[in-house]
Amino acid sequence: MHESLFQPFTMGSLEADNRIFMAPLTRGRSTQPGSIPNDMMTTYYRQRASAGLIITEATGISVEGLGWPAAPGIWSDEQVEGWKQVTSAVHEEGGLIVLQMWHMGRLVHPLFLGGNPPVSASATKAPGHAHTFEGRKDYEQAREATKEDIARIVEDYRHAAENAKKAGFDGVQLHGANGYLVDQFLRDSTNLRTDEYGGSAENRTRFLREVLTALVDVWGADRVGVRLSPNGETQGCDDSDPATTFGAAAKVVEELGLAFLELREPGPDGTFGSTDVPKQSPLIRKIYSGALILNSDYSPEEATADIDAGRADAVSWGRDFISNPDLPTRFRIGAEISPNVNVPHSWYGRGPEGYVDYPALSEAERTAAE
Repeated sequence: MHESLFQPFTMGSLEADNRIFMAPLTRGRSTQPGSIPNDMMTTYYRQRASAGLIITEATGISVEGLGWPAAPGIWSDEQVEGWKQVTSAVHEEGGLIVLQMWHMGRLVHPLFLGGNPPVSASATKAPGHAHTFEGRKDYEQAREATKEDIARIVEDYRHAAENAKKAGFDGVQLHGANGYLVDQFLRDSTNLRTDEYGGSAENRTRFLREVLTALVDVWGADRVGVRLSPNGETQGCDDSDPATTFGAAAKVVEELGLAFLELREPGPDGTFGSTDVPKQSPLIRKIYSGALILNSDYSPEEATADIDAGRADAVSWGRDFISNPDLPTRFRIGAEISPNVNVPHSWYGRGPEGYVDYPALSEAERTAAE
């Protein structure tokens, strides 16, 4: 079933066996202190290695950039050693895995920073609450990044990219979506700057370009991708003219020749965030000539239709991969997709429940479904 989903294709130097990708999913299972990947995470990713591409959970590039309890990092030698176990396990199963690189910007609570304010494009405050080791806390106002801060953060990305290579990843993806630091620079509701990093859409993409250039310097463009969320508000981050802003961002991605671009695009009936703002992927498809990956509330039938029509090259699934570690097999044979019955506390819990205890289909179940 859904033959188009099982056609291999090449993105730069990345050769995917199928077009059913695993979207990045924050799960909060790393070892603390230290934000170190561990054996449980190794099992989790090994179980899901049949994805055409695994994009890891968002991974902090620095202490400054990580504000989520028990999320992993990639700035220390200990973290590199932990990730080596993960990449080795995925490769042993024949899988492909890239690291998603994360700086949360204004969404880092000062509790993670020794009481210091977080950094952002401008001195703004996010709505809502941060998840911290002390429970939910109101976000606090960020300070505007100086040019020295910007240069330093670009180098933090470069260092993290070098560590990702040491850890054995097949490539990297920049997290430029969901209201985090790159998105805070891109959108005009959070970027109020009047220097060369603010104002016009081209100026607001400058930070994106500088970070991606650093990643390309380390990996080559053929192993670098980026994730964007071009339609609708997310975590208080929005834009008055998404077509202009994300058209400019797509132009940056095209000019740098990146291997892939993933777009999170919820619709009006989204099950995890919804918006009436039109999807920007048709516009972006006209600008960016590389591999386009679409995401958000897809059925296999919808994904097949978009791939067959040339609207996408692959589709990424998130929550379905949580409860179906063998999701490609289930799509292929038309087996039932297990619902994700766990509430968010188990998505982000600390133990194996709701993480590595979802079973793959047994041989008897596979035979019956076929």
